[in-house]
Amino acid sequence: MEAAWVALGLSLKVAFWATAVNAVLGIGAGLALARYRFPGRELVDSILLLPMVLPPTVLGYYILVVIGRRGWLGGWLERELGINLIFTWQGAVVAASIVAFPFVCKSARAAFETVDIQYEQAAQALGLGSAAVFFRVTLPLAWRGILAGVLLAFARALGEFGAVSVVSGRIEGQTQTLPLYVQGQFENFDITGAYAAAVVLALLALGTLLAMNILTRRTRGRTTV
Repeated sequence: MEAAWVALGLSLKVAFWATAVNAVLGIGAGLALARYRFPGRELVDSILLLPMVLPPTVLGYYILVVIGRRGWLGGWLERELGINLIFTWQGAVVAASIVAFPFVCKSARAAFETVDIQYEQAAQALGLGSAAVFFRVTLPLAWRGILAGVLLAFARALGEFGAVSVVSGRIEGQTQTLPLYVQGQFENFDITGAYAAAVVLALLALGTLLAMNILTRRTRGRTTV
């Protein structure tokens, strides 16, 4: 039972940090795709959304190739900074972040595209700088749609199995998230333990999706008024 609680805590920690990373990178990418026109923009968008359609285990393999000890990034991190991400909870954060990134990016782009650019132009005419326009005009108008994407990314990161399994392994008490714990219990024929952990995961995901749906409905209601 203690292993289940440890796995749940680790899952929440990984999902929290993955969501925090995506809240920054996803919003930035969504804003760039919504506001700037440049050659290959849709190609860039498609590449950023690839984690949504790639099999998680395949994605995990690609991540392993990049951040593993023989990978160009992983090798540099270990050689220059002494950092090894493989079979660590930080590696699980990297994997979960990449898997969940498209949900924030796509939602952020859609939310920013609904903001009338005339409001931003009016704010600039009044003397506000780019940062002030973003935080005082653009973000307040788009935050509900962005938050819905962030919540969906949290749910995705919380339930991620394939990529996290490949990158972090299943070290009990260190890198075994709750989805990995469920598989482990099934393999050990502990059906009751696996079922209980699966129910917890389902309830957490359901609560997150309910919150997202409520935000989306409110956003649509305000848009139609």
